[in-house]
Amino acid sequence: MGGKCPHRHVKKRRYSHKTARRTKFELKGDDMVYAQLNITDQERPSLPLDEDLPGMGQYYCLHCDRYFSNIAVRDEHFKTKRHKKRVKQMMGPAPHTQLDADLAAGMGMPDNGPKLMSM
Repeated sequence: MGGKCPHRHVKKRRYSHKTARRTKFELKGDDMVYAQLNITDQERPSLPLDEDLPGMGQYYCLHCDRYFSNIAVRDEHFKTKRHKKRVKQMMGPAPHTQLDADLAAGMGMPDNGPKLMSM
């Protein structure tokens, strides 16, 4: 009658499954997306065909850094709450970068004042 609980191993599998899914869909950082949005349309290259991406990599949301299988799904995504919040966030002030984090932690370049002599 006794014995080990059969659900003990299921929790462990479920946790590892979540971490695997999380790393599969890694997105670019906010600072990288913000930098891409500030580039004009003429400087931005066209999307190349890529068999590994959904929709051959042609249907892309720049704000959310996501690819879609067809134009109808992408247009439906544009109406979602998540996309609208992301657009509002990207139109605001610039997000923090890694340089900002290093400076706040005291790991940036030391400020020794102006140079007196240049060599």
